Amino acid sequence: MSTRDISVVICVYTEDRWEDILAAVSSVRAQSLPALETLLVVDHHTVLLERLAGEYRKTEGVRVLANAGPRGLSAGRNTGIAASHGGVIAFLDDDAVAERDWLRHFAEGYTDPRVMAVGGRTMPVWASGRRPAWFPEEFDWVVGCTYKGLPPGRVRVRNVLGGNASFRRTAFDAAGGFATGIGRDGDRRPLGCEETELCIRLTRARPDAVLLIDDRAVIHHRVPAVRERFGYFRTRAYAEGLSKALVARSVGAGKGLESERRYSTRVLPVGVLRGLRDAALARPGGAGRAGAIVAGVLTAAGGYVVGSVRARRSGAVFSVVPVAAVEVVPDDEGAAA
Repeated sequence: MSTRDISVVICVYTEDRWEDILAAVSSVRAQSLPALETLLVVDHHTVLLERLAGEYRKTEGVRVLANAGPRGLSAGRNTGIAASHGGVIAFLDDDAVAERDWLRHFAEGYTDPRVMAVGGRTMPVWASGRRPAWFPEEFDWVVGCTYKGLPPGRVRVRNVLGGNASFRRTAFDAAGGFATGIGRDGDRRPLGCEETELCIRLTRARPDAVLLIDDRAVIHHRVPAVRERFGYFRTRAYAEGLSKALVARSVGAGKGLESERRYSTRVLPVGVLRGLRDAALARPGGAGRAGAIVAGVLTAAGGYVVGSVRARRSGAVFSVVPVAAVEVVPDDEGAAA
């Protein structure tokens, strides 16, 4: 691939993250491998759309546009894909900053033509300045970060994690876009797994596809104080169970829960034992971490059961559309700058 063939999509939805959004864009513009373009996709928020359009009106390589689909992260990403020009599309969370070589490490993965997606490592930046003593690293996915149990280095995986990921454009030609109805929708219940569903769908459409995580492609993700609380931990774990039920309905429980079975039977028991050992040695947070792991598993399992029952009763509540079918308002019509 050429040296400037990566478009970066950042989906945004609230003015409360204004400074975070500016920092995210600045981190992309400071990359050692420059991006072809940065697209800010605004999720049905007219004031934020106009404010960002004004902020970046004279900034070369930054475009601001409105989500052309239904409210939510998946439709915003699909809008960005449809409007972008790069052969690779990278996604960065609006409350994260990328290290300087983030895109360079992504690009290295695509030297192999079989590689259809490359993800990276997401590190938490805790609002309190440090990890809560009770919060297990095995559950860092709760706050959108890389969790203990993922293999180190550049490795082949079932799915990448959406807030720090990239895909070849041809991956969307083969599999369609992100499914709407699974992923996040602003501050509503924090559902997820849309990237998991997409990756499984992609490998079914392209059995030869290779998906990688390269832990050198690092971003730093801000974790607000509210997400450091056990109440959020429990809510997010429950929502993950609901989301996994939708994924299993879409792609089958065998593939949809393949990685989760290994994680639950190998990684989490070791985490519980580690927490209990730390508690026996009077180390801070040991018992809390062990208890949080057990509570997280039970809560996610409960969400999965509830989600499965709902899906059987009412059918799937998500849909997949070809990205080419997403209509993006052109720049000269005022939705982009």
